[in-house]
Amino acid sequence: MNHEIDRQFELFNQLLGEKPFGHNDLHMGQTEQAPESGSSIHSGDTPVPPVNAAQPEISSAIHTRPDPGREQRKGAPEVILGATKETAQIISMAHGLLDGTGRAIISRLRPDSILPLQTEFQAYTVRTLAAARAMAIYRPDYVHKKTGGHVGVISAGTSDIPMAEEAALIAEEMGCHITSIYDVGVAGLHRLFGPLRDLLSNEVDVIIVAAGMDGALPSVVAGLAPVPVIGLPTSIGYGLGGNGVAALLSMLQTCAPGLSVVNIDNGVGAGITAALVANRVAQAREHQSQ
Repeated sequence: MNHEIDRQFELFNQLLGEKPFGHNDLHMGQTEQAPESGSSIHSGDTPVPPVNAAQPEISSAIHTRPDPGREQRKGAPEVILGATKETAQIISMAHGLLDGTGRAIISRLRPDSILPLQTEFQAYTVRTLAAARAMAIYRPDYVHKKTGGHVGVISAGTSDIPMAEEAALIAEEMGCHITSIYDVGVAGLHRLFGPLRDLLSNEVDVIIVAAGMDGALPSVVAGLAPVPVIGLPTSIGYGLGGNGVAALLSMLQTCAPGLSVVNIDNGVGAGITAALVANRVAQAREHQSQ
């Protein structure tokens, strides 16, 4: 039983048991009083300007709220999306996660953010994955967990490797063992069978298949493998169905049973889903052996 989940639900029940939002402030049990003219309201620690006061200039400071308890609560860690954030924001969020969990994971890093991050966290262990445009930062005392889950990662072509590597990183950070097979797409289907046979003989729990163009490989793998398969369409392709659209639709239209599909280029989502499945299987396997 996950006692952290029980605690979270208890907090939710307490929150929902209060008056509707707007009647109470964010601190349960404290009631907002109607402001008098010229007075100021306080929400938590942040003062709100007086009602009749002249409005100050808007601050350019952006406050981040990292969620270090997410992995304990949900089973999957928070991942910082680097592509849409300023480097200073990424650094701030990474410090918050490092303080809370001892680790920070950053996806879709822009090239100009890599060196500042490496410099900022030079006292930490920094793992940079160039192909995946991702980074993992660890406190010196961080202990990597091993769950016993086994995730297979397959890419149809070498152009699909960045998304496959992103998925592999996330699943590995969730405690799974990773076995990767690259460049075995349907254009040369004979390349698939030997590596896939080896993967299945090693008792993989779930397989992620990254493919662009026509996105056919996940259906082929799902038609052969007796384990769940997660299709990861990539934005590789051209023409009418380019940018991953044809791959996504092809995977969604599969006639092979046991294939689930994430959004285009969503390596993080594929990795999290695969790891949740694999970790649950590993947990059941451990209980059976006891």
